[in-house]
Amino acid sequence: MGVKQENIMETIRMIDEQHLDIRTVTMGISLLDCIDADIDRACEKIYQKIVLKAQNLGQVGEEIEAELGIPIINKRISVTPISLIGAATSAADYTQFAQTLDRAAKDVGVDFIGGFTSLVQKGYQKGDEILIRSIPKALAETNFVCSSVNVGSTKSGINMDAVRDMGEVIKECSELSKMGCAKLVVFANAVEDNPFMAGAFHGVGEADVVINVGVSGPGVVKRALEKVKGEPFDIVAETVKQTAFKITRMGQLVGKLASERLDVPFGIVDLSLAPTPAIGDSVAYVLEEMGLEQVGIHGTTAALALLNDAVKKGGVMACNHVGGLSGAFIPISEDVGMIESVQEGTLSLEKLEAMTAICSVGLDMIAIPGDTSSETIAAIIADEAAIGVINQKTTAVRIIPAKDSKVGDIIEFGGLLGSAPVMKINQKSSAKFITRGGHIPAPIHSFKN
Repeated sequence: MGVKQENIMETIRMIDEQHLDIRTVTMGISLLDCIDADIDRACEKIYQKIVLKAQNLGQVGEEIEAELGIPIINKRISVTPISLIGAATSAADYTQFAQTLDRAAKDVGVDFIGGFTSLVQKGYQKGDEILIRSIPKALAETNFVCSSVNVGSTKSGINMDAVRDMGEVIKECSELSKMGCAKLVVFANAVEDNPFMAGAFHGVGEADVVINVGVSGPGVVKRALEKVKGEPFDIVAETVKQTAFKITRMGQLVGKLASERLDVPFGIVDLSLAPTPAIGDSVAYVLEEMGLEQVGIHGTTAALALLNDAVKKGGVMACNHVGGLSGAFIPISEDVGMIESVQEGTLSLEKLEAMTAICSVGLDMIAIPGDTSSETIAAIIADEAAIGVINQKTTAVRIIPAKDSKVGDIIEFGGLLGSAPVMKINQKSSAKFITRGGHIPAPIHSFKN
């Protein structure tokens, strides 16, 4: 069997047996040329531009799937933060923008559309306040729209007024709809080229339209590590790196084909080991393959650090355009191994927070009791933002206060979002800390000019 045929067979095995897929092809679309003082005209421009630019996205994705035999799980759109677009209008509620995005997403046939977004790391502008107040209603009244708010950055510190407000917004979201909080993420150091939901938005520094690809493959990495049982960590890291290289090459191929056929510039490949509820497609199982009895025990953070670093090194070797949030995701609801660890009491919220110091993103798809106060939620956000700001990395919180639930209950979301066990949180109050408001200053190492 020749080398080329061996590579083909290996790819087929990755897809059929190890859950390798292209998690998303995401088209980023700038809406800056849709700004209008009249909200009705602005919404009509937004709808027309999205439909014009993305009308062939689904068809092209299906063609590439058929030609290469690689599953493309989601087709998505990200747009310019709506707080910037809405600020030109006199509207006091931006739900109409969300409904327009939702209608456009439905009509072009994508799975999600991100960009109901506000960037408030240093302070509020007019559009920011209105958008943040609009989030609960907007997410309750739409099916495809995702929302994000950036509350901190290494350069600017943490906007604690925004942190407090987002605690209240998340509580309100949980009251209005079951799925609202699953479509809302609070960031520090948010990136402009993220193809993954719920945090995708199209940054103002991006091209008018661009194609970004998100690939995944925890099952592939686990299978590779099965072949080096008992070997030193040098061998483990090299094995992960080589596997990530192969996965990234596949993402680059899909991205370039989509770019050519849609006549849109190719942006980045985001190599993130993003799990799914499918058995064997778990980041937790990858870590356990390194020798951990179960994720959450001592050694977990070190194993995750090795995995995250090796994934990034392999990706950078494979493609000059690696970006987004490349690394390893640890969402609870979407990872069977993580769920098992939570249910058995091995993995706590505190250990998860420690793990987020070195993985991609942060506390993701975490279900907590429905009676959790908004101040406690805000304090969780503040802790995660602090990890991102101090460590100069992207961190985020996607947390779900599950209405009428208690610790140990299972909350079902369905599809790629899976199900989440309700996790125990500290019962002492953070209210006096959160009500201070104001701004946590940028760290000393932010001054690099």
